[in-house]
Amino acid sequence: MDLEVTLKEAGKLSRLTNRTFQFDPKLGTGFYAANYFLKTNQIVKNLMPGHSVTMQFFQRSDDIMVCGLDEAIALVYTFAHYPETLTIQALDDGDVISSGEPVLKITGLYENFGFLESMIDGILSRRTSVATNTMKVLRAAHGKPVFSMADRQDDYHTQTGDGYASFVAGIRKVSTDAQGLWWGGKGMGTMPHALIQICDGDIKLAAELYHKTFPDAPITALIDYNNDVVNDSLMLARHLNGKLAAVRIDTSMALIDHYFDDKDTSGFDPHGVCKELVFGLRQELDKAGFNEVNIIISSGFTSEKIASFEAAQTPVDMYGVGGALVPLIVNFTGDLVNLDGKPQAKVGRTEIPSKRLKIVSFPIV
Repeated sequence: MDLEVTLKEAGKLSRLTNRTFQFDPKLGTGFYAANYFLKTNQIVKNLMPGHSVTMQFFQRSDDIMVCGLDEAIALVYTFAHYPETLTIQALDDGDVISSGEPVLKITGLYENFGFLESMIDGILSRRTSVATNTMKVLRAAHGKPVFSMADRQDDYHTQTGDGYASFVAGIRKVSTDAQGLWWGGKGMGTMPHALIQICDGDIKLAAELYHKTFPDAPITALIDYNNDVVNDSLMLARHLNGKLAAVRIDTSMALIDHYFDDKDTSGFDPHGVCKELVFGLRQELDKAGFNEVNIIISSGFTSEKIASFEAAQTPVDMYGVGGALVPLIVNFTGDLVNLDGKPQAKVGRTEIPSKRLKIVSFPIV
């Protein structure tokens, strides 16, 4: 497929169009809208029509990467009544924002778009949370690639939007085609533990079957199945004789690898994927002449955990991250702040000026 996203000179994304997003038609019927917005829309349409309002969206944290703006704008253009009459100002997906900064303003007749408020809040909150989580993970990784394994952390319907949000923040390696749908990416990966299990625990056989089926693909082997990472990595590297591209350690925090059976672990926590295990594996691979075999690690990695590995210069070539990318950390609020060209908002809210917002041209097709 052709990529619908191109990079601007500043590294930001061009606006995605409403051809990109596959909206459920029920969004236009109010099925997903908060009921009191539907009732308000009916009241205004029937008894108080013709008032121009400005609705602005903001959140309350600093150092946040906003995302979901293109999707929200496409939603408005798709389901608002007479969208060509609306004035929309927005930042770009990927902009870094501060607490209280408006990211989107919509001006027009309330009855034409007001019922979309809660859906816009949800889009911005989800996409911005994932983009911000991804930004923090990538910062911690200091330029090393990160592989998104977030497909297994939430309902499968979230994969496409989450994958796009992670792409906006900088991730290009994802585990499913759904995660890459909006930006043209494809899922990657080699073998799960299930393949090794079906091979009765024989890692060599699993790798052979993978290579036989995908002879042109590099082999990355999950190597913690027997909880003997170093010995199994060396065994597999020798067996494949130059065909092993990487090993991935995914050891549970409930386990201590057999590498430490004869070692003093009093000075550190040897559970799970620890720094000392990675250092030990790298040392033994290099000693055996397998310098070309990369080390990928996963299992519970957060931005904080990655930062600690990087601070220790742990010889990691790629991080696999799942749950740390998807928890919601941002909540957007939509407020009406202007009525017929005059300030009008609830106490404590007012229209926030912004020099960064840009007029969004209509139509976006």
